[in-house]
Amino acid sequence: MEQNYQQQILMGATGVDLILALYDGLTRFLYHAIQCAEEKDVTGRRIAVSRALDILMYLQARLRPDLAGSTAQSLSDFYAAMFTLALEASHYESVEQFQEVIASVRNVRDAWLVAARDPDANRVLPRELRTKEELFATPLPPAIAAEESQASRWSA
Repeated sequence: MEQNYQQQILMGATGVDLILALYDGLTRFLYHAIQCAEEKDVTGRRIAVSRALDILMYLQARLRPDLAGSTAQSLSDFYAAMFTLALEASHYESVEQFQEVIASVRNVRDAWLVAARDPDANRVLPRELRTKEELFATPLPPAIAAEESQASRWSA
């Protein structure tokens, strides 16, 4: 029942909402890693960290420097730093390092919330992260429209 409800929510989500959901998942897995570290559950910690790292790699792989320029590079650097910190936190079973990663992720998530209030932000999201309403609501600027006609790669 809960799975169906979550799927319905995600189907009606905007592109920024989907990115926020990824950040929420990342945070949830990091909290789970903390719990496992405190309980000395090595396997659980490794699984939770692996899932958090998967999200970071997914977000980084979808960046579009051709559209976002220095913002994409900054996000790429951020994801790489969080990847390294999470890996180190897992290696040292450091609750403090996990908390540092969570705090940083929350800060960037908050920035996405600010971006969500800007209608122009959704227009530069990749097609697969836009709802049908967002796709057809306003015409894209010519430079972005040209990019959309090429193979779809998206940025976070």
